Amino acid sequence: MKLGAFSVSLSVKDLKASKTFYEHLGFTTFAGDMDKNYLIMKNGNALVGLFQGMFEQNILTFNPGWDENANTLETFDDVRTIQKRLKSSQIKLETEADETTTGPASIVLFDPDGNTILIDQHV
Repeated sequence: MKLGAFSVSLSVKDLKASKTFYEHLGFTTFAGDMDKNYLIMKNGNALVGLFQGMFEQNILTFNPGWDENANTLETFDDVRTIQKRLKSSQIKLETEADETTTGPASIVLFDPDGNTILIDQHV
């Protein structure tokens, strides 16, 4: 199963303080907007999303169809294909993609410890 680019989406209390902290770890702003309360920070292949006031807990995020530079991959597993495979393995999904559509869609599931996993396809 090809899940695409991986990042950790962190629910932060103070976006400016978090940005400064991750800059000290060598991250630079890759995408996002301070005025919209989110930034995507990058250090090599590592991606950390900083989100203020958007969700309560941290999220493991996968982006089918994208590499770590948000470039579209030539081949990838569509989120609906991933969804079918997970469901056939009896994995409970919190939210599902409409299997009659194509293009951007997402699904949400929880790991055994309650960690949120977002599989979010943008292409």
